[in-house]
Amino acid sequence: MKSLCVRIGILGFALVAGLAAPTTASAGTAVTVEEQRLERAAPQEILRRSGFDTVAQEFAEALNGARSYAQAHRIVVRQGAALWRRAVDRAQGRGPATGDLSRDDDRPLYWARLGMTREVRGWEPAFGLGERQRTALLDALERTSRGQSDIAYPSRGKGVKRILVTGFDPFTLDRDVRISNPSGATALALDGTVIRTADGPARVETAVFPVRWADFADGTVERTLRPHLPKIDLFTTVSQGRVGRFDIERTNGAWRGGFADNENIGRTETVPVTDPASQPQWTSTTLPYAAIVAATTGRFPVYDNTSVTEIPAGGTQPVVRPDGPTPGSTARAGGGGDYLSNEIAYRATLLRDRLGLHGTLPGGHVHTPVLQFAAGNTTEVTDPEFVRNRLDIIAQVRAILTVAVETSATGRTRG
Repeated sequence: MKSLCVRIGILGFALVAGLAAPTTASAGTAVTVEEQRLERAAPQEILRRSGFDTVAQEFAEALNGARSYAQAHRIVVRQGAALWRRAVDRAQGRGPATGDLSRDDDRPLYWARLGMTREVRGWEPAFGLGERQRTALLDALERTSRGQSDIAYPSRGKGVKRILVTGFDPFTLDRDVRISNPSGATALALDGTVIRTADGPARVETAVFPVRWADFADGTVERTLRPHLPKIDLFTTVSQGRVGRFDIERTNGAWRGGFADNENIGRTETVPVTDPASQPQWTSTTLPYAAIVAATTGRFPVYDNTSVTEIPAGGTQPVVRPDGPTPGSTARAGGGGDYLSNEIAYRATLLRDRLGLHGTLPGGHVHTPVLQFAAGNTTEVTDPEFVRNRLDIIAQVRAILTVAVETSATGRTRG
């Protein structure tokens, strides 16, 4: 998310130009900006060519069979979890491919989920549905279809290490609605898999998060991660960053820079968290960044990114610091920028620290390369180079995790 979204001067189009006003469904609540994009040609083609084009209709039929709110909630939970499992199975080669899109594609999950949320917004059952109930159904659908309620590890007695990885939805969709997010594709490819390391097996569990400021302010990151951080051996949040390189982000900042999210809403403010009185301006990675950078993990170079933007103590203007923040400074961008990739890293590492795990739990943020189409492809939803790039990024994230968990297990210095 770094070069595509943090650099507002390059991609500021979404803030003011071409913003569609929400329309209203035939019943229920307003259709969101994200859901409106479903009607564009590329999303429809992605759904059709993946076999996910029937998901929303089948969900609507099941929902219309509900005779009470409790029954509707069970249907939403069941079908949301089934969508996540279907996307994971497709990515990992289980079952039929259902369409000619590459199995590693994360976009069918994103667009199918939006079809389901649109059905919930427009649903008016005969038994009546209050807005709190509708909101609860949408929340349940979001959590289950993102793998957030599916995180489960084997018991400690089996000697399997535990890794938690998060990814993101596609974003900057008004720039190019065909966009895929390699971090989301990585989450699908790795969920429930086992990495074989020199120190034994490591189980990977994953979840995907929305590119929406409001969800982060509502605590979706902390709610998902808090039950698991005290019980795992390593975590990394992952997002799309710069062209042609991986970055291990050394420092995260407590600042939102205002770039528009997937609802075309911007926020410029200090990252809102619980107990702001004790909120630090900066948090740091505890991933073994030196070992990761030194290792051969794939075709893309990997960098230890130490740069931040700060307002120095006693100053008034932002200053770029290549070697990290200075004492008493105020954050204006972490290594990962001032968008939601920086924010998920900040929130996850702040939660780690508030749980008293800074010295024992390796965790931080990995920025992947930008996932690029082949040169000259401005209309097709996929091409061989696009698929190759995504597969190579996924494989390299897996290799980075292997280095990280092996290094941490040996007790060598993380830096």
